[in-house]
Amino acid sequence: MSKIGKQIIEIPEGVTLDVSENNIVVNGPKGKLEVPLLRGVRSIREGNTIRFELINDTKQTRSNWGTVRALVANAVEGLVKGFEKKLILEGVGFKVTKEGEDLTMSLGFSHPVKYKKPEGVSFEVEKNSIVKISGFDKALVGQVAAEIRELKKPEPYKGKGFRYSDEVIQRKAGKKAAATAGKAA
Repeated sequence: MSKIGKQIIEIPEGVTLDVSENNIVVNGPKGKLEVPLLRGVRSIREGNTIRFELINDTKQTRSNWGTVRALVANAVEGLVKGFEKKLILEGVGFKVTKEGEDLTMSLGFSHPVKYKKPEGVSFEVEKNSIVKISGFDKALVGQVAAEIRELKKPEPYKGKGFRYSDEVIQRKAGKKAAATAGKAA
């Protein structure tokens, strides 16, 4: 039995769910999200709650059960509270600026890097080095954060590049430190 799939989702005020055979449409104060109803899972609506049951018991349908429940819960939470990822840019001369709705970044290349804002996401820049990505779709916010981080990944020697605010970069000793450590032995 799926521990996640068994849990009941409370539907808060201002959020409506429209259940059809193939998907669930969640409308809320921040927008509208559509969640696919995967094979082998059916939804049961009771008042202001929704829960999910298995139609048949196979390994794949048990996996789908927890996945559908998590996707619907994320949609409800995102439309009420929203999601946010914070990226920190480290490195001398590296900076991020917001031009209109898009980002322009100086990342040590010969040219500035531009990133266009996708629909459903907003950017906020603090101190030319901190980017807050927020939106109501958890998957989209995570995808945008990953794409921006991919432009300049943190390197292990000086730690330069984009990192998540809760990410710890394992630092390595440079050549000079490794050479002097070898002589001491």
